[in-house]
Amino acid sequence: MITKLSWLTLLLLVSTAAFGFPLPHGQRPFVGQPATSTLYDFEGIIALSNCSGSLVKLESSKPTDQALVLTNGHCVSFRMIPPGQFIYKRPVRRSFDIFNSRGLEVGQVNAIELLYATMTTTDLALYRLRETYQEIESKLGVRPFIIQRTRPEVGQSLQVISGYWKRGYSCEIEAIVHTLKEDSWIMNESIRYTRPGCEVIGGTSGSPIIATGTRTVIGVNNTGNEDGGRCTTNNPCEIDDKGNVEFQMGYSYGQQTYTIYSCLTVSGDFDLNLPNCSLPR
Repeated sequence: MITKLSWLTLLLLVSTAAFGFPLPHGQRPFVGQPATSTLYDFEGIIALSNCSGSLVKLESSKPTDQALVLTNGHCVSFRMIPPGQFIYKRPVRRSFDIFNSRGLEVGQVNAIELLYATMTTTDLALYRLRETYQEIESKLGVRPFIIQRTRPEVGQSLQVISGYWKRGYSCEIEAIVHTLKEDSWIMNESIRYTRPGCEVIGGTSGSPIIATGTRTVIGVNNTGNEDGGRCTTNNPCEIDDKGNVEFQMGYSYGQQTYTIYSCLTVSGDFDLNLPNCSLPR
């Protein structure tokens, strides 16, 4: 998580930076050749100024609904959201680049509300756009992904696709981690990726985790153990249901997104006041 690093230091760190922190706003540094791969479908992938994201809809979404963008809670600003806190329905003005299936930027979409963001028990954020799904498809030819309502399973094949770097990764779910601890932040039911395949880098934060061969989002990429540290910043550790702690350099993780559905009303509105809402509130 970025604190008081200089811009030069940030640029030097970018190739190995943990994905638990975003990159500098307005700056997309060059590292190697992160070219678009023809193996991945980038339609609906988003590039934030500091992270990645995706254009998403819910099962109940209508074409005339204002569209949503999914990313990480730690990508909404450079001040990390403190443990136990969340942001709910805050007006914002933020624009994102959006890509077609070939990874070409076809325009921008504009957020007018930070519908929800947190780094407690998960690490996710939802922006509400000014544009509707219908308007985006008509003007830009881009369709949204759909967020899966059910939990993903161990062994499931997945892709992590980054708009920041315009590149993708392929692997499987190796484990669902009971508790993931990074510094003061606690996350539950985190997705751990298999290796090799998903050696994601800084800037891939907020990338959607997509069920391979579909346009279904099962989670959002968010962090990894950078240098073998135990439960520290950029070095998350795993804690099982008996309290045993394990950590391994190179392990990377994402957060499940099915919990969003627990906070939807019958009409499809997002409401933290629902009695069964399982997101921090």
